Amino acid sequence: MEIRHILTFQSIVEIGSYTGAAAKLGYTQSTITSHIQALEHAIGGELFTYTNRNLQLTHLGRELIPLAEDLLSAHDQIKSMKSTKEVKGVLKVAAPESLTISKLAPIIKEFSLKYPRVKLILTNGTCGQNQMNLISGRVDVAFMVYPEVKHEKCLHYSLGEEKIVLVSSKEGPDHFNEYNGSHYFITNEEGCSYRSMFERYLIKQGIHHFQTMELWSIEAIKQIVMSGLGFSALPYMTVKEEIQNGKLKILHHSGTFDPFYSHMLIKKKKWLSPAVEAYVEVVMKTIGDTEEMHNLG
Repeated sequence: MEIRHILTFQSIVEIGSYTGAAAKLGYTQSTITSHIQALEHAIGGELFTYTNRNLQLTHLGRELIPLAEDLLSAHDQIKSMKSTKEVKGVLKVAAPESLTISKLAPIIKEFSLKYPRVKLILTNGTCGQNQMNLISGRVDVAFMVYPEVKHEKCLHYSLGEEKIVLVSSKEGPDHFNEYNGSHYFITNEEGCSYRSMFERYLIKQGIHHFQTMELWSIEAIKQIVMSGLGFSALPYMTVKEEIQNGKLKILHHSGTFDPFYSHMLIKKKKWLSPAVEAYVEVVMKTIGDTEEMHNLG
């Protein structure tokens, strides 16, 4: 049994196929197969099986996942012992679009200037996707905009409250009750935390007459709302500039929305890479500095 065999196993789990793992690791598929066979021989049982042509983990394979993570974490720690003061490598960060466009730019700038030897890879996804990618090991850091986050496998950092508002065009009604079935609820993809919250709000209020229009980005949503086609529910931080410039306005509504907060999650490990530790430090300092400037303003 060798470390490369464990790495191969982890890559197959992350990607879901031998072919994909081979492409990621630069191996032939026969090499990937031989790595898994060596592991299975050492452990004494199958790690993967096929069900209707879909690759599935066996019970033994699922038991191996946390042990493999611990082993690879220890391996990374050993490799970094010779240069513990140098922060380098690859750091994968997942965030929802709302936080990417409103909060992460100064963080990315500060981190990249301070740690130029770290390759930062940022991906956008829904909060649920980001959390799943963190737990599975596909990313190192996950951001979320969510009411509450409790996960025993994660280290949690709260980054402050995020107000969710209803917005309309500047010519639109002042109160949500004035909208009717000819207007659209313009929103992003299913699985978005604040979209789900607002849909629950509609059900609770007994409102069922709106059509939903899904768009691919917050910027696109704002442009369509400005055109007067409908309204949207978005974090205030993403529409603050347009509201201040008079391009959008906040819709008054009855009832209250669930409180939302921004969060940063790190997967709990016995050892965190220097890059992850450095990123957490930069995030918390930058967020703290931003809050201090806001309070002074």
